[in-house]
Amino acid sequence: MSVPYPVRLGPQGRIVVPAEIRHRLGLVEGAELAATIDGDRVILESREAVLRRARGRFRHVQVSLADELAADRRRLARDEDAE
Repeated sequence: MSVPYPVRLGPQGRIVVPAEIRHRLGLVEGAELAATIDGDRVILESREAVLRRARGRFRHVQVSLADELAADRRRLARDEDAE
């Protein structure tokens, strides 16, 4: 676990991410961050970290969107033929 860094809320609710955190995470001006609420905590993550986590959660899912579309079209055609 890392040591907490003091951060102050500025005008319009803005915060400045301390330089050491920016350097350690490779954050540069304009970097996109995702903010989530976890109980009474605010968690800031890089967009890349959120995408990595999402990809990891769904890596076992093997779905071909083209196959799903083709199956839907076949079902529609069967339904039309049945009418």
